[in-house]
Amino acid sequence: MTRQLTESPPAIARTVTPDPRRGRWSNRTRRDFMVFLALALPNLALIAVFTYLPLINNIYYSTLDWTLGSASATVVGFDNYINFFTSADAAKVLGTTAVFTVITVGGSMVLGLLVALALNSKVRGTTFARSAVFAPYVLSGVGVGLVWLFIFDPGYGVLAWLLRGFGQQSPQWINDPQLSLVMVIIVYVWKNLGYCAVVYLAGLQSLPQDVMEAASLDGASGFRRFVSMSVPLLSPTTFFLLITTMLSSLQAFDLIRIMTPLGNGTSTLIYEAYLQAFGAFNRAGYSASISVILFVILLIITVLQVRFVERKVHYS
Repeated sequence: MTRQLTESPPAIARTVTPDPRRGRWSNRTRRDFMVFLALALPNLALIAVFTYLPLINNIYYSTLDWTLGSASATVVGFDNYINFFTSADAAKVLGTTAVFTVITVGGSMVLGLLVALALNSKVRGTTFARSAVFAPYVLSGVGVGLVWLFIFDPGYGVLAWLLRGFGQQSPQWINDPQLSLVMVIIVYVWKNLGYCAVVYLAGLQSLPQDVMEAASLDGASGFRRFVSMSVPLLSPTTFFLLITTMLSSLQAFDLIRIMTPLGNGTSTLIYEAYLQAFGAFNRAGYSASISVILFVILLIITVLQVRFVERKVHYS
């Protein structure tokens, strides 16, 4: 048996004409780029002028021995940083900052999640309750501090009046350094838990209900579904809140300024920088070095959170 082999016709050579526009921008690309510049440049200019330029200037000021308002300054290099870390107040300031940040972040997130679970219930009045919970977050920190200062005042405060009704004396919230820190932490958590609650509520309402119903049909209890399913699925929300609340706590100023003007037991890094520059010390260069230290801490925390914590985030 013989096979007849057929040869395919030779391929026709194609002549490719080079596109004269290759390597150049088309009119549409050029137009889109101009629109991008028109929209982005004003924002980039504002960020550069009001964020990065002050940051660079502050780093330069931190190398000076400068009194605020003085026309002359002496370059001292890293002496301000050395003086801060070798001073007796450095450990106290850093410790106060760490305690304030850890408790306020943890308290706001835990209480916010519990409140979000309650607000996620389908009962009457939840709309009003959500507004009431979120309202303190948008109020002025100065106004909130003044109201709570009236409550905590050991002489004429509301809390002192209630305790006297039971024959008890009010603690010295303002004069005792340890109680002052507790007082400010309570007020800060109360003011900010509404933000965490609303964000967690949005996360809870976006959970896949079919998965939850399937777990319920399989006999999983409400607590079991919350621990094994809701918490892992809420990890993106938790990660977002962890970053935002930590950065906010490290920069908390208004409540501390109103409730404890002298920083008695509440001198965090940012408030210590304020006291050194605008208080009795009047050391602008030293204050700038504390601000740079705070910036470095914020930068390190953000990088570590994005680098390591995000690995455990479950994105559905």
